[in-house]
Amino acid sequence: MSITKEQVIEKLSIVQYPGKNKDIVSLDMVKDLKVENGKVTLTLEFPEAKSPFEKSLIKAIEATLKLVDPKAEIEVKTNSKIQVQPLAVEKANPLKNVKNIIAIASGKGGVGKSTITANLAIALAKTGAKVGVLDADIYGPSMPKMFGIEGARPTIEKIDGKDKIHPVESYGVKVLSIGFFVNAEDPLIWRGSMATNALNQFINDVIWGDLDYLLFDLPPGTGDIHLTMVQGLPVTAAVVVSTPQDVALADAIKGINMFKTESINVPLLGLVENMAWFTPEELPENKYYIFGKEGCKKLAEDRNIPLLGQVPLVQSIREGGDAGVPAAADENTIMGKAFAVLTQKVLEQLEIRNSTMEATKKVEMVEGAGCSSH
Repeated sequence: MSITKEQVIEKLSIVQYPGKNKDIVSLDMVKDLKVENGKVTLTLEFPEAKSPFEKSLIKAIEATLKLVDPKAEIEVKTNSKIQVQPLAVEKANPLKNVKNIIAIASGKGGVGKSTITANLAIALAKTGAKVGVLDADIYGPSMPKMFGIEGARPTIEKIDGKDKIHPVESYGVKVLSIGFFVNAEDPLIWRGSMATNALNQFINDVIWGDLDYLLFDLPPGTGDIHLTMVQGLPVTAAVVVSTPQDVALADAIKGINMFKTESINVPLLGLVENMAWFTPEELPENKYYIFGKEGCKKLAEDRNIPLLGQVPLVQSIREGGDAGVPAAADENTIMGKAFAVLTQKVLEQLEIRNSTMEATKKVEMVEGAGCSSH
């Protein structure tokens, strides 16, 4: 007796989606199901682009259905329901080929925001996505060192009479930073207008190509660079990074409030608690809460904001950052696993944001009246 559609649905309802504690049927991932003459065809619709669980889930589906009918012919197609960020003003958007623009921010310096940005970008790229990083921390650029490309220089191409910049690629990520254009030991003694002009050039005169995600590594605080970004681009969402200690959390709240301000109104994907605890690599089960315990977790609960991840402090992350070998490059390490979990959570929240909210609008500065949406 050939397998039936009812049997297929029954069996697929026991196939769990990793990390969600739900099956693929209840998650409404099974689409276009057909059962004819012993052949089962279906489309598996993933909640994120380039899911790392695609191959394992297909194998699980095939193995489960073969238990009912070993002779059944099974064809599984896949797609993603992640939404392309609709453009508020497409003609005025210089990054119209970028699907999702994500701002990575922190209220204060020293909380590991750039480390989170670099490793998140690499973990996203490992899913097969096209990823870029714009180092918008103009006064303290660190991406060239993080990605091990300090000596690199972007190439320039003249298009329609204008010089266009090609980002440098490392670990499958396109990277652009002011650090490529200045001596690493020279301080940038610039007025605010000079810094914002540099960022505007990076937004308007760079050949990013088609990207699934462009991460902005913002400077600490809430200032000119942040306003320049939201004025120039419809930012899809923001992530705020903090350590668990009270002094960092106080500044993180300012960052959260900035993005939630009515005139800016950039959706917040959630908080990342960096340096959540110290773990010696030789004793991976040990946790030492040297900066306080679960400060970001409590803040996330109080503000009803998702906690995207708790990233431990391990000696190798400092060594890797200094050596230009980011921890996310190796998924088998403590840090590599932590960034894989963080990335999955970011993708889940991004899918929710894009499927339930309207496109972010650019911010227009109205003279004498502050900010307004445009």
